Amino acid sequence: MDLGIHYANFSHPEWQTRLADRLTATAQAADEGGVALFTVMDHYFQMEMLGGPPEPMLEGYTTLGYLAGITERVDLGLLVTGVTYRHPGLLAKIVTTLDVLSGGRAWLNLGAAWYDREHEGLGVPFPPTAERFERLEETLQIVRQMWSDDDGPYEGAHYRLAETVNVPAPTRDRVPVLVGGTGERKTLRLVAQYADACNLFAEGTEVMKHKLSVLREHCDRLGTDYDAIRTTILVMTDPLADRDGFLREMEEYAALGVSLVTMMPPSDDPEAWVTTVAEEIVPRLSEL
Repeated sequence: MDLGIHYANFSHPEWQTRLADRLTATAQAADEGGVALFTVMDHYFQMEMLGGPPEPMLEGYTTLGYLAGITERVDLGLLVTGVTYRHPGLLAKIVTTLDVLSGGRAWLNLGAAWYDREHEGLGVPFPPTAERFERLEETLQIVRQMWSDDDGPYEGAHYRLAETVNVPAPTRDRVPVLVGGTGERKTLRLVAQYADACNLFAEGTEVMKHKLSVLREHCDRLGTDYDAIRTTILVMTDPLADRDGFLREMEEYAALGVSLVTMMPPSDDPEAWVTTVAEEIVPRLSEL
């Protein structure tokens, strides 16, 4: 099992003067410590649960471009890109650029978006839920077309592209696409039909078994390969609080097919926390 670090909170002590230095040091500790994936959020405003708009928030893809320049090995992505934030053709170009300049380390992690306050705050349209899912599916179709040999038009209900030209192409056939969310009828169907990976909340192994059985049913119905989809989870606990207990829990998830666990630094010193996790947790996770 691999480890991912999700850097969601910038409000550490003295962030007004140390934000960039602390982010840099934490990302480099992850890169040097064998962390597989480093993610930040795709929000205009900080989430309410972390203090809301008064707290600092960096634009996601600008941040990833910076991180690509100061790391060498760790994969990079947003957890997750809201489909409402960027036109899908531009999004494919942005992620392709990140992939090319990082040497093939970009992920495209997509979701239907949910934070209406930041949309209203900056004047960005926020369609109803059903339409956001329609746009999410069209975006998945568009990025797949732009990462193919087909540079012709795309005609959808919400997006129309005259030319899906994308030069240079990604370093791989296409950038790995993850769809985040646990909705059984829409989200997991989109995972089955279009994605290389899913991201689920770690709500216990019984819940995970059920979600993965739903995903398998969608794959069987659509004729796609369930085993080719990477299962990743987001955990909200601190593994350093109970190292052995955490690893026992991850062993149960690994037995279900989970291959990457992402967690957020819970301390005021994320660099030190990531360094310790890399030293004490990453090697033991890799044995699962």
